[in-house]
Amino acid sequence: MEFIRINGRSLHYDYQNTSSARTFVFVNSLGTDFRIWDGVVNILKPYGSILRFDKPGHGLSEVPQSPCSISDYAADVVGLLDAFQIDTCVFVGLSIGGIIGQRLAISHPERIEKLVLSNTAPKIGTANGWNDRIATVQQQGMTAISDGVLQRWFPTVFRETHPIELAGYRRIIEQTAPVGYVRACDAIRDEDLTALIPQITLPTLCIGGSDDLATPPELVEAMANAIPNARYELIAGAGHIPCVQMPETVASLILDFIGEHASVAHSDSTLYEQGMKTRRAVLGNAHVDRAEAAKTEFDADFQQYITETAWGSIWSRPGLTHRERSLITIALLAALGHEEELAMHIRATRNTGASPDDVKETLLHTAIYAGVPVTNGAMKIAKAIYSDNTN
Repeated sequence: MEFIRINGRSLHYDYQNTSSARTFVFVNSLGTDFRIWDGVVNILKPYGSILRFDKPGHGLSEVPQSPCSISDYAADVVGLLDAFQIDTCVFVGLSIGGIIGQRLAISHPERIEKLVLSNTAPKIGTANGWNDRIATVQQQGMTAISDGVLQRWFPTVFRETHPIELAGYRRIIEQTAPVGYVRACDAIRDEDLTALIPQITLPTLCIGGSDDLATPPELVEAMANAIPNARYELIAGAGHIPCVQMPETVASLILDFIGEHASVAHSDSTLYEQGMKTRRAVLGNAHVDRAEAAKTEFDADFQQYITETAWGSIWSRPGLTHRERSLITIALLAALGHEEELAMHIRATRNTGASPDDVKETLLHTAIYAGVPVTNGAMKIAKAIYSDNTN
């Protein structure tokens, strides 16, 4: 364990200095410590040095006795960069960490090479909502809010299938110092960067989770649209902390963003398992469950083949996002006249983040290069799907 005094407080940190030209700085969410980045860090460490720390009042860092602002937390990041003589960094911030990143990009853009904002927004929640949560913590302690926080952090399917991990993350919440948690709630409540983020000119990656109840995807997308040089990526099936739930996906997006297109090694899963994970993320659990239920001995080998090759080897590569692969697939299926598969992948756009306008533009492009007749049929299929909200 390493500690350093920054701006008058003891901060717990982890600095893996590889003498690389690039340094990743990670700032975690409210009520967590820097261990939530472990899965992402294990993948990214060959690509640069890694600096993580616990915000004041979180993890093992000293509890602040006076109020904190987002600017105070940003000053801690600058203090750490100065202490370790890090000129610029790839900043990766989640939730309040992303608000801190936005503030840094406005006040100290020279210290950031590229900016990654995960599951965050320039303004999160309402004053009344934060005041209610603060009052609950002050009167009843952290255990009174842990159930509600876990529901916002993780989708139902994750909570139901990962009870051991869930118990651990409950402990992280409940062991957070109430005063430290309240100070951070105060800071989030009082910060509104909506009018300022159009000033951010840094290359920016904004990551949303389709099942995020704390910062819904439309909020993250609106932030991306307001930042001139930003790109938005939606992780299908992810809740509020995808770095825990889907670290490989988060790492792949970051590597693609910084220009490292190397394949991510799935050290804890087989090619089939990774393919099944991606297949479910793109097509949805209900579709895959139906396909698995219909599988027989006759087609079992074929199903394994497409899961490993199509979904494990190709769809899981970091070079293109799921949205981009989705649109390419739609164009090819339309051109080849594979109507059943086309309909399946148009329905899947609700998971990949491709919008109806994206599909429309893709089909218009297909008309030029594959012909009007096939596109006419594809347009009819898309119209039927988009007009039926049950699909």
